[in-house]
This record gives sequence, structure tokens and C-alpha cells, in this order.
Amino acid sequence: MAMKRFCRTKTGLMENIKECVRFIRKKADFNPEIALILGTGLGNLAARIKPAHVFSYEKLPHFPHSTVRSHKGQLVFGELAGKKVAAMEGRFHFYEGYSLEEVTFAVRVLRELGSKILVVSNAAGGLNLGYRKGEIVLIDDHINFMGVNPLVGPNEEKLGPRFPDMCEPYSRRLIDIASKASAEVKVPVRKGVYIGVTGPCLETRAEYRMMRNFGADLVGMSTVPEVIVAVHMGMEVLGVSVVTDICDPDHLEPCDIQEIIKTANEAGPKLDKLITAAIKRF
Repeated sequence: MAMKRFCRTKTGLMENIKECVRFIRKKADFNPEIALILGTGLGNLAARIKPAHVFSYEKLPHFPHSTVRSHKGQLVFGELAGKKVAAMEGRFHFYEGYSLEEVTFAVRVLRELGSKILVVSNAAGGLNLGYRKGEIVLIDDHINFMGVNPLVGPNEEKLGPRFPDMCEPYSRRLIDIASKASAEVKVPVRKGVYIGVTGPCLETRAEYRMMRNFGADLVGMSTVPEVIVAVHMGMEVLGVSVVTDICDPDHLEPCDIQEIIKTANEAGPKLDKLITAAIKRF
């Protein structure tokens, strides 16, 4: 299936955002307070949402198409824990061949629709050898090791400032709320630093050692571009990872992608419970 391409100017980006927002508003009188991005194996939270409207990505103007098999590829509007939410069942990745403007397009649309908070989840490799498979980690900072940035190019002041500050990309307020929610629902959490890479190949032993020396606790192929764009547009962000495999360079074995998805699926109910409890407190 051919990918839809974007106009490579920020003016074109603004026009595309407005067109998509108009399309959604014509069909759905709904203003989401909170946007959710549900990563690999973590789409079951959408089942907890009392749906008001559901859109296939393929029907939305200028939306990329999700090519990852475990991603459902639809946008769900509805109510969760008493809040109006919009949940992305599946995201887009740089390794799929999309530009970062396309990867982050949905975040920009959801912000224009009214979302002030972004909750982003992912399945990640555990660089911190103290982690265990299936554990949940609240992201308290990240390292952009993708070699690219979604804000490169002319800046559109209507979207955000030329030089957005990244001293607190993950809201301390939301991390504190999620920590308290974890105790309430008895779902233990850790905190850690996420390093974003392009993928799609998994890392070498030498790369794992380097990332650990950088101070990273988790590694994955998403999240960082979405968070950068969210911060650019003034959103508060909560990032949550499920540890799906342990990246021990001294005892490294071939990684089974199906096993990673299975681990994420098994951890899904815990993550669903945590995020629901946190959203209730937002």
C-alpha cells in the first residue's frame, strides 16, 4: 500500500492538521482532554473506554497507516475513568519509512482537538539489569539517539516555539500522580530513562554497553519524537514502558519478537489498571 506523503513545508503541515481536525469534528462532536498512545501489545486499554466514536487511520485525512501487525490502527474517542479521552490503538515509527513529521502528525491533531495531556506507552528492552520482564517503568527522562528530530525545518509559531525547553519532558506532576495510583491499585512501578533509537534491527552487545554507560535504563524505537512534539505544543506528558526483554550484553541471546509481544500482552492488564487509576486522578 502506497504511503501518503506530506507537503514538506510547515505551512503545509498546518493545513493538513486543520483538514484532519475539520474532518473529525464533522463526524464527532467530542473534545478529548487526554490523548493516549497505546504501544506494541498494549492496545487492550481501549476496551475499557466507553466509546463515542471510532475512526480507522485509513479514513482520516493525512494520517499514516500503521504497518505493525500488533497495532490495530484506529483512533477511539470516549470516556475512561470519568475523563474524555482519545486513544490511538497503534502508533507510527520512523523505521516504517515515515518521516518524523508523519510519525508525530496524530499527536498534533489530538492537541488541536483539545488534549492537554499525552499518555504514551511502549514496549521496551530493559538495559537496567535490575529490571525484570513484565515490569512497568515510569519514564522520567529520555535520550534522543535517533539522529533526527521532528522539529527540524521551518518553525510554525502557531504550533510552538522555535526552541522548546526540554528540562522536564515528562511531567513530574503526572509521574507523582501515577506513583500514587500504583500504590492504590497495587501495581508496582519503577522509574527510568528511555533511550530512543531508529530500529528496526535490535541492538548489538557493544551498543547495549554504550547505552548503559549513557545512563539509559530502557531502549525502544518510538516515543521520543511524539514526546518532543507534545512538549513543543505545550502538552503535559506521562510516559510508561513495559519491560519485555532484558538487554544483558554479557548473556545476550537471540530475541524473539513474538515473545516480546507476548510479554507486553501479559503485562497489559497491570498497565491498564495503572493508567486508568492515574487518569482518574488527573
